[in-house]
Amino acid sequence: MKALVLEEKLRLSLREIELPETLGPHDVRIQIRTVGICGSDLHYFQHGAIGPFVVRAPMVLGHEAAGVVLEIGPGVTDLAPGDRVCMEPGIPNSLGRATRLGRYNLDPNVRFWATPPVHGCLRPTVVHPAAFTFRLPSNVTFAEGAMVEPLAVGLHAATQARIAPGDVAVVMGAGPIGILTALAALAGGCSRIFLSDVLAPKLGLAAGLGPITPINAREENLVAVVREATGDWGADLVFDATGHPSALAQGVAALRPGGAIVLIGMPGQPVPFDVVAAQVKEARIETIFRYAHVFPRALALMRSGKIDVRPLITERFEFDDGIAAFGCAAQAKPTTIKIQIDL
Repeated sequence: MKALVLEEKLRLSLREIELPETLGPHDVRIQIRTVGICGSDLHYFQHGAIGPFVVRAPMVLGHEAAGVVLEIGPGVTDLAPGDRVCMEPGIPNSLGRATRLGRYNLDPNVRFWATPPVHGCLRPTVVHPAAFTFRLPSNVTFAEGAMVEPLAVGLHAATQARIAPGDVAVVMGAGPIGILTALAALAGGCSRIFLSDVLAPKLGLAAGLGPITPINAREENLVAVVREATGDWGADLVFDATGHPSALAQGVAALRPGGAIVLIGMPGQPVPFDVVAAQVKEARIETIFRYAHVFPRALALMRSGKIDVRPLITERFEFDDGIAAFGCAAQAKPTTIKIQIDL
C-alpha cells in the first residue's frame, strides 16, 4: 500500500510499502480518513530518535487517527462495517503486570503506532484491536476524531491532578497539548486557567475558548501575575506542557501551599530541582505518560459540546501532499497549532 514513510532523519517518502494486515478474530480493518501530525512524529522526522527509541529502518509515521470500519473479525460484536471510529494507538500486553494493575499505558511491551520499530497509520488502511477502537458520535467529524488522541493526554493530566470544583490552574505551554490540557481542566471543574507561552497568536486563540487568561512569557512574569490574581496565595494546580528546564521551579513558585504540579512535557535533559521549595509547600508532584482508558470520556465531552477541538485544527493537507505537511510543521507559523492530513 502507499504510505508516508520516514526513510531516515529528514527524509520522507510517499511510496508503496508492504505491511502485514492479518485480521484476527477480535480485530477490525479500518480505512484511515484523517491523521494529525504529533510533536513526536515531527521529532522523529527532524532527529531520527526520541530518547531510546531510534529509527533504524523505514517507518510509517502517524498515530492520531480517525476512519471507517471496513471489516470486522468474527469475535467482534460492538462494531460494524461503516462505523466511524477513532483508535487508541497503543496496544499493551493484555496479560502484562502493568495491564493487570489497571495501568496499561505503563506496559513496557506496549506496541504504539509510529514508535520504532512499530509502523504508524499514515496509510490507507490498518488492522487494529476492536477493544482499542471507539465509535465516533454522530456530531463528531473525522478531523475532531483525530484530535481525541492528544485530548486524551490532557484528560489524563487533569485526572492525575485530582481537580476540585472551582480550582484555579496554571498551564505552561500553548501548543496542542497545553491548550487541550487547559480545556480538559476546565471540563474537569477548574474555574479559571492562566495559560503562558511566548507566542501571542496561540495565546489569543486559546483566550477565546473559555475562562483562560493568557500570559505572554516574553513580557509578563507568570509567578507575579498568578500570585497577584490569587491574593498572594498561588494556583491550586500547575500543568507543565513545555518540558522546559525552568518550568518545574517556576511551577512550584506559582503553586499555593498544598497544591499539585503535573508534569506533561518531557525535558531533553535532567533538570535541577529545589526540593526544599516544594517541601515547604507540601507540593504534590504528579507525572503522566500518555493515558489510560480516557478515550470514551474524551468522546463524551466532545459529543456534549463541553470541549470543542475544532479551533485548534489550523492547517489541513491532502495525503499526496503529506511531505509538504511535515515541511509546514517543521517551520510552523506562530498561528499553527494542529496540522492534519486527510486521506
